[in-house]
Amino acid sequence: MEGEVRLQGLKRFKEVEMVREALRDDRKVMTKSSSVDLVTQTDQKVEQLIIQSVKEKFPTHRFIGEESVAAGEACDLTDSPTWIIDPIDGTTNFVHAFPFVAISIGFSVNKQSEFGVVYSCLEDKMFTARRGKGAFCNGEQLKVSDQEDIKQSIIATEFGSSRDPEAVDKIFSSLRNILCIPVHGVRGAGSAAINLCLVASGCVEAYYEIGIHIWDVAAGSLIVSEAGGVLIDVEGGAVDLMSRRLVAANSRTIAERIVKEIDSFSPLRDDAPPPKQ
Repeated sequence: MEGEVRLQGLKRFKEVEMVREALRDDRKVMTKSSSVDLVTQTDQKVEQLIIQSVKEKFPTHRFIGEESVAAGEACDLTDSPTWIIDPIDGTTNFVHAFPFVAISIGFSVNKQSEFGVVYSCLEDKMFTARRGKGAFCNGEQLKVSDQEDIKQSIIATEFGSSRDPEAVDKIFSSLRNILCIPVHGVRGAGSAAINLCLVASGCVEAYYEIGIHIWDVAAGSLIVSEAGGVLIDVEGGAVDLMSRRLVAANSRTIAERIVKEIDSFSPLRDDAPPPKQ
């Protein structure tokens, strides 16, 4: 597909240069839902640039973009060809120049992921996957870890942007439970897309989070599954990317073991109608 070819060449285009230049210059910061839910002008400019570029070739396609949704557009995943865009995954990292920042783009038809691209801008790593065709990093095929013992595993997670005390209590309850299995360690890159790519690369055995959004994981989740991994809900059922809850693991054995330790809760769905004013 022509669009996929263009995305695989993303690191040669000005979207990436825009991110890199902004890291060297002043990063003007704004907030969205809370004082820790950050957005920059670069997020907005990169998203606009990607959408404009894709529309030139595919004018009838639909889009779900993080900044477009923040501006009031609906977050509806239909059967139509849909591009799901996170222009800067790891905005807080970007603001602080913490070196894990990614551009994440997924493509869905009939509500099924067809391909995904995650470009880790400062690592210069391009992760790609196409349904049924495998997952790759800079052209080399990816395969998840073959570790089946949770006690010999590294687990990735994040704390999210919610500071609601009840949600924070559940997040730390889950973290304590998993640490005390015990596992080898817990890590987090500060980017859901990169955490998923770490699972696909075999660097960590699993990643779980409650509070992510569809644009954070649309591309990375396909990269995990095409590398041989599994995706389930935090309560063990089928994954629903609109639910904002996800466990991605190298195997069902590891995934189901993690589910046993998660103190789950349900944030507002991405496709929920906006609250009445």
